[in-house]
Amino acid sequence: MTASSSRRHWLIASVAGAAALLAGCVGLPQQGTSPAPRASSTPPKLIVFLVVDGLPMRQVLGYRDQLAPDGFNRFLQRGAWFSDAHYGHGHTVTAAGHAVMLSGAYPQRSGIISNEWRDRETFETVYNTQDPAHQYIGNKTAPLSGTSPRNFRVETVGDVLRGVQPESKVIGISGKDRGAILPAGHKGTAYMYMGESGQFASSTYYMQQHPAWVNAFNAAKPADAFFKKSWTPLLPEAAYARSVPDGQPWQSTGGNGNKLPAIVGDKMDKPGPLFYGNLLPSPFGDELTLAFARAAVEGEQLGADDKTDILSVSLSSHDYVNHAFGPESRLSHDHFLHLDRYLQGFFQYLDAKIGPGNYVALLTADHGFADTPEYAASRGLDASRINPSLTLAWLNTELGKRFGEGRWARGYSGAGILFDEKLIRSKGLKSAEVYAAAKQLLLTVDGIADVFTPEQLLGSDTKTPYLEAMRKSWHPEVAAPLQVVVKANWLYSSRGGGSSHGTPYRYDTHVPILAWGPAWVGQGEVKQAVEVADIAPTLATLLKLRAPAQSQGKPLPLPR
Repeated sequence: MTASSSRRHWLIASVAGAAALLAGCVGLPQQGTSPAPRASSTPPKLIVFLVVDGLPMRQVLGYRDQLAPDGFNRFLQRGAWFSDAHYGHGHTVTAAGHAVMLSGAYPQRSGIISNEWRDRETFETVYNTQDPAHQYIGNKTAPLSGTSPRNFRVETVGDVLRGVQPESKVIGISGKDRGAILPAGHKGTAYMYMGESGQFASSTYYMQQHPAWVNAFNAAKPADAFFKKSWTPLLPEAAYARSVPDGQPWQSTGGNGNKLPAIVGDKMDKPGPLFYGNLLPSPFGDELTLAFARAAVEGEQLGADDKTDILSVSLSSHDYVNHAFGPESRLSHDHFLHLDRYLQGFFQYLDAKIGPGNYVALLTADHGFADTPEYAASRGLDASRINPSLTLAWLNTELGKRFGEGRWARGYSGAGILFDEKLIRSKGLKSAEVYAAAKQLLLTVDGIADVFTPEQLLGSDTKTPYLEAMRKSWHPEVAAPLQVVVKANWLYSSRGGGSSHGTPYRYDTHVPILAWGPAWVGQGEVKQAVEVADIAPTLATLLKLRAPAQSQGKPLPLPR
């Protein structure tokens, strides 16, 4: 059952409305107003759940003096915000984070251990939201495309809500399939950006054809409005003195280049797959996603009655920018400021459409980000890269010297290394013996901090650093037996530049949890340590629902 089929679809007044939605994404700076208090016993009409992919909390606070009045400042000045919010699992990547947010369940329960992993028997790649039984509607479905929540082993707040109140709508939207599908859960409806066409599409898991409002949005070709548009710094040059200038040797030169201003679609004759793909690592990917979110509010009439709806919007562009240039870069700094202005416009739209006393907005991120190793090293830190393919080849060579010729380690799987269990048995060996030998070898590799075995991951030791975090990332039926933790400021990477995430260190786990909705969440900074897993039981309490069955969090200590 889909959210779209619950109530009738509403058609946007005209195809030109999609362009108007784009034009209205950025509102004029103005001080937000506090609505008259409602009885907190009444659930909000709409939950607006926002995710900024790859946004570390240090960026939110580091650029706080440059924020617009009513973007992130709506949360920081007039909402509730948690200054010590973290993920509890150690392999901090996009799919794992999005799976935790609205389920409250860590990968050890959800089965979403990474963006992709390997099947333990066939060693074939498994993508977190792949489902060959379903295809994208009106768009090409490549192998391993994310089309359903089949691999997601737990329920979400939206699933619980629609289980007791089927009329409620749960819509997930994102530039990435996993960013839309996982928060939408099993009973919601997901729409994801199609990098080849510039459209937003759902899959046949949810419906057989798009509702009229989606067709109208796509027919207007709103992505094409950004063709040849320049990504220009928002502030004067002096405002970026705290971030690293453009054009560093470790910054990617692909896509739109590594210097601002940058023209998206430069040297192209017309919009096409390359242009549509290049929208994502720019501010315009988020602008387009928020335009589609506004179309969803209109088309699905979200928040229009007393049956609470959930709109989840995962904004993907910041992650692409940080991967290419590092969170320390001016490009990341400026992208964050553009995003802040887009959020301001989106909130002002919601105030006008839904009413400021009728909805709750909550914002978080799926993971933080490490500074680029080359930049970190320039500051005197022990930072570098571990080449994964060379390390795996070396490991097999060394294991061969001890146990005989063979491809013992078959490949990386999530945060771990998968082994050929049939080969181990054929040699009359015990798996634990091979794992122990591999662990000792890996611990001699410069840049590897620790390696955890199944015995450790299944045990109760809580004193060994990062073991509990990796335990929460390890699902015994899905994950590889050996889990590897790199040293702080190091990356597993064969690329010569850019940055990443995926570790249990603070720069990857410390993310924003920001909430606004005066009648429900209160106002002020909360310094108490909390986890992203706490969001799901918090929303469930607010909506007077039971928490998702596998939730490991507890309600956030909201100020009142």
